[in-house]
Amino acid sequence: MTSVEITVDGTPCRVDGGQSILEAVRSAGVYVPSLCAHPNLSTAVPLVPAAFVFRGDTHLEGDDLSPLARGCGLCAVEVNGEKARSCATPVAAGMAVTTSSPALLAHRRAKLGEILAHHPHACLTCAQAAGCSRTQCSANVPEEERCCELFGRCELQRVAAFLGVPADLPRYRPAGLPPLAAEPLFSGRGDLCIACLRCVRACRELREVGALSFVMQDGRPVIGASEAPTRAESHCRFCGACVEVCPTGALMDEVKRAGGEREGRVAPCRSGCPAGIDIPRFLRHLARNEPGRAIAVIRERVPLAFAASYACFHPCEAVCRRGELNQPISVCRLKRFAADHDDGEWRARLAPPAPTGKRVAVIGSGPAGLTAAYYLARKGHAVDVHEALPEPGGMLRYGILEYRFPRELLDRDVEVVRAAGARLHLGSPIDAAAFEALVAGSDAVFVAAGAGVARDLDVPGRDLAGVELGLDLLRARAEGRVAADRFAGQEVAVIGGGNVALDVARAVRRLGAAAVTVVSLEGEDELPAHDWEVEDAAAEEIRFLAGWGPRELRGEGGRVTKVVLKRCTRVLDAAGRFAPAYDEAVTASIDAAAVLLAIGQAPSSAPFAAGGLGPGATLAHDPASLRTRRAKVWTGGDVASGPRSLIDAVAAGRRAAAEIDRALGGDGEIDEALLDEEPLDGRLGRIDGFAALPRRAPSRLAPAARVGSFALVEDGFSPADAAFEAARCLACDLRLALVPPPAPPARVPHLPLTAAAIAAVPAAEGVYELLDEAGRVSAIRGVPDLRAALEAVLAAGRAGSFRTELDPMYTKRESELLQRHLQEHGELPGGGAGDLDELF
Repeated sequence: MTSVEITVDGTPCRVDGGQSILEAVRSAGVYVPSLCAHPNLSTAVPLVPAAFVFRGDTHLEGDDLSPLARGCGLCAVEVNGEKARSCATPVAAGMAVTTSSPALLAHRRAKLGEILAHHPHACLTCAQAAGCSRTQCSANVPEEERCCELFGRCELQRVAAFLGVPADLPRYRPAGLPPLAAEPLFSGRGDLCIACLRCVRACRELREVGALSFVMQDGRPVIGASEAPTRAESHCRFCGACVEVCPTGALMDEVKRAGGEREGRVAPCRSGCPAGIDIPRFLRHLARNEPGRAIAVIRERVPLAFAASYACFHPCEAVCRRGELNQPISVCRLKRFAADHDDGEWRARLAPPAPTGKRVAVIGSGPAGLTAAYYLARKGHAVDVHEALPEPGGMLRYGILEYRFPRELLDRDVEVVRAAGARLHLGSPIDAAAFEALVAGSDAVFVAAGAGVARDLDVPGRDLAGVELGLDLLRARAEGRVAADRFAGQEVAVIGGGNVALDVARAVRRLGAAAVTVVSLEGEDELPAHDWEVEDAAAEEIRFLAGWGPRELRGEGGRVTKVVLKRCTRVLDAAGRFAPAYDEAVTASIDAAAVLLAIGQAPSSAPFAAGGLGPGATLAHDPASLRTRRAKVWTGGDVASGPRSLIDAVAAGRRAAAEIDRALGGDGEIDEALLDEEPLDGRLGRIDGFAALPRRAPSRLAPAARVGSFALVEDGFSPADAAFEAARCLACDLRLALVPPPAPPARVPHLPLTAAAIAAVPAAEGVYELLDEAGRVSAIRGVPDLRAALEAVLAAGRAGSFRTELDPMYTKRESELLQRHLQEHGELPGGGAGDLDELF
């Protein structure tokens, strides 16, 4: 773009041609206020009003269809001596632009007054605003005349503070406008709308949806839904761009997500993934039928792409904002589709790393160990993975059965780790002595031994034949040591209510059991297993006895035949600790030819206990760095945290790899860029009935067919269904790409109290603030002539610094500044804590 030279407040500037004056002066570092302009929106093109809009059920018709060329008027500047709208006037060579003058200030204040006449403004002029509790008004201003919850971080408030609220502003009279229609995700207050039309421009220009529009009534824009009483009926995409650009509280997020980074509140799916997968970006590629690029997004953060697709419990879906509209995006199924259609092009981006000469031992080949091994090998370290069992994968192989995650797909994940350079030593258990040898012979050791120790149950009859640990059964089945008809025709009881217990129950059903009963301490609504696991188990005719615990196991001829139960009245104590209580007088019993105990797992920490143990036999470690008390030793995954999810273990492996690499002299940067991303395109386009689009689900085996084999229960998405489901995404993250409007500059800086500095002060009404040589405010005074008053201060021999603020209502402004100082410091300038006469 060709550049042109202009002058801004007398200073020559070279700016891009084709810009508006507002864009040009702001790029030159000069602030000009505006409430209709926004860095991502064009104000040069007039907006055309609609014939009608809806505000709730109210159908509003306009009285003027002429294009609207005016704006808020706050951005006015002088160009070669003539006033002009800087947001709508393009720059031209030779322009002399003046951004600040008494005439411009008066014009801007008048325009601000026109805006505030239709907006609650009592809080903007209140001397106690800085210390307001936001719940009770000391000035007894009616609630409908007060500002909203954005007060203190409102763009309109900042602009008003910069310009100064006009002294002759009349009291706001509520118009009685109803709030926007009650809808998901967003809320709105019509009385807070200043008709800046940013929301309309964002919906039309940025997103190309057009769910919002406006009509002209009595010369003023009135904004509403474009086609029907609700935004959903007007085909809104619920992206939140309108909320993001709104300068007041007229549009706000309905669900207030407290705490955390702004990104987590705006796009919670991304921050809700422990591994940090960029889920919105992943979904955009799938919506465009680009599964190869979509899987590259997954692999940038997770090397075990199949495990993360088939076996993840998808916490991202629990926080998906689409779920507040109807149903969350089926992220996990879409990850499976992308993994199944992986074209492998991402491999071309994996340059071989330079060897570092450092050796790292990884103990355990579960998801935490394999993830850490992959990234450490990719950083150039020599990595050896030690696995006690015959095959790698940990609980991925020995705890998750094929009907959920086929073994051949796990093998493909493991091959990715091997291809990175990690060496796997299988059938290589590490005892205390071997651990010491690894520590001595390595530059770093990562203990990721998992939580493979099944918890046992101490009840009468535990030693009867037919009573075994559920985890042992899963492991034996994975190793091919269980006959297909192991429980043929039997009634089987599974003790436990977690995900492993349900896996055991479903495995037993597939091994021929005629009836399976899951017995849990927790009530039906408190089962620790995921809801979808409970639903699948119930569909497979697995019975649940919730709220019971085993009292004893009875048998005949040394073999179990019956489970006697007692009523559980409490699982956790008042502090949330596991402390079950029972009513021993209430009992029941069920027949059982076999009993499987699946009441939890303990960390496999015994060989490493010399470094110290934490709660629940976990390895003691620093939660931030994952370092243990042993030099050169880190830990992560279930052995450090207790049993958690697969994706939590992957996240721990990532963190450990970064920390270990940094400790070995690397930069700790393990993220991989596997795509050349094109610039983000914020255009969404209209999709009729978008809000009501149903969640797609692939076909599933009928329950009767499931129990006859260990075949995958669920088919994958078709390409068409995957694209459809991905396109249901609200693209919440696009809000994060919007540039916030520039904030007004801070208050005028202090100047040294010298004759030269005072000579530049205008002889006009205003308030001055004096600071002593220690930087403490010593006086705040409103005077009719600032220059003369400061000259008198200097003549009196005062030293320090000063700053000024022009205001014809200087006595009122003096009172406001004194009140603010009192609230902030607990005393008046100079230490006058008890004398409040200055305030009046």
